[in-house]
Amino acid sequence: MKGPKTVYTCTECDYQSPKWLGKCPSCGAWNSFEEETYTDTKVSPASPAAGASGEKAVLFRVLDIPEYMRCPTGISELDRVLGGGLVVGSAILLAGEPGIGKSTLLMQLCGRLGDESKIMYVSGEESRSQLKLRANRLGVDPSQMYVHSEVLLENILKEYESVAPDIIIIDSIQTLVSQSITSGAGSVTQVRECANRLIARIKADGTSLIIVGHVNKEGGIAGPKVLEHMVDAVLSFEGERSQTHRIVRAIKNRFGSTNEIGVFDMTGEGLIPVDNPSAMLLEGRPEGISGSCAVCIMEGTRPIIAEVQALVTPTSYPAPRRTADGIDYNRMCLILAVIEKRLGLRFSSCDVFMNVVGGMKIDDPAADAAIILALISSMKDIPVPNELIAMGEIGLAGEFRAVPSVHQRISEAKRLGFTQIAVPLGQMKRDAEKNGIKTPEGVSGMRGIYDALRILAQTQKSEE
Repeated sequence: MKGPKTVYTCTECDYQSPKWLGKCPSCGAWNSFEEETYTDTKVSPASPAAGASGEKAVLFRVLDIPEYMRCPTGISELDRVLGGGLVVGSAILLAGEPGIGKSTLLMQLCGRLGDESKIMYVSGEESRSQLKLRANRLGVDPSQMYVHSEVLLENILKEYESVAPDIIIIDSIQTLVSQSITSGAGSVTQVRECANRLIARIKADGTSLIIVGHVNKEGGIAGPKVLEHMVDAVLSFEGERSQTHRIVRAIKNRFGSTNEIGVFDMTGEGLIPVDNPSAMLLEGRPEGISGSCAVCIMEGTRPIIAEVQALVTPTSYPAPRRTADGIDYNRMCLILAVIEKRLGLRFSSCDVFMNVVGGMKIDDPAADAAIILALISSMKDIPVPNELIAMGEIGLAGEFRAVPSVHQRISEAKRLGFTQIAVPLGQMKRDAEKNGIKTPEGVSGMRGIYDALRILAQTQKSEE
């Protein structure tokens, strides 16, 4: 038998090298190599780790479409993200920063399903008494929930055979170790091996698996990138510690949409689903203050109204600051360049700070119009009307392009009391000519960036 072997493995693509490299030659990632020590062992063809199923090839045209059985969790926002509930026999990876509320959400999930389904909660970070204290605080007392405080994979699988649960929760995958691997807990090899054996077992038995994963300092999921490919769904638990709301976002979902989000409010009694996140995000919005504009973005099938804020102030430094929170930094720089080129407004001697209220992260191009209005409003110190909401994608020529699902956005804006809705003019004409849709009352068109400036000019005249 050969002795231990030391290799360096890239956490992004699993490329292996006999020595440490600053840049991975396979995927190009920097500082992604971690040291691993393992012993070469022969894997039998029947081993689940080998991926051998023994099945014969089947003609594709004779295959039937399976009907996946879903188990609603009883938590409306979580069911929305999952596409209707937990799919029997699926593996889900839930990742988030420490203290964001992952264990709280899972304990509430156990409280909803623990009376009808048998649940095995494996905790490698907390003791049984700590889990009991959390359950008492949340008012959770499931009758069919089994708690197992263990980090050794072989013992967990043995107990899994004894309990035979419908749902197994691993909190967290970075704490598990296998006897067949000599490296420490949380290494690339340990995480990959433990996850592979767990997923192979639950797929064979039809058990649902929920894995809790850590995140690194950059905000990505810690461990090998292959972990995200192995599971059926990857959920990201996001939120600011200074804020009370939390967002669950589907990064990957084989059984549903990847654009849906679930919004929760963190309270002393746990996470409470928020059915109307737009009203929550607009709560406390100031009136008559420059640099603020509302925008309606689409998160999957749900329209959400958020508030974009901008602060433009003169600077005495030779290099002005540019800060964006919740908005892509490069997108903000592009919009600033368009404003300077097309309107002649100079931001080169000003610091620019942008923020999306509530910790929301916007990647919808429809927010460009609101960003432009907020920037011009802050620079000119002209408030955007509180009843105005703008949406539209900006082009490099300064024109506004059409946005998808515009009628859903308009309906959501009207529901929350916005009476002035600015949308791209070309989209209104297209809907009127092709689809025969009349322009709703209160909706106006913007041809380009000059119309955004005209809106603020009219506001200034009305105030004077």
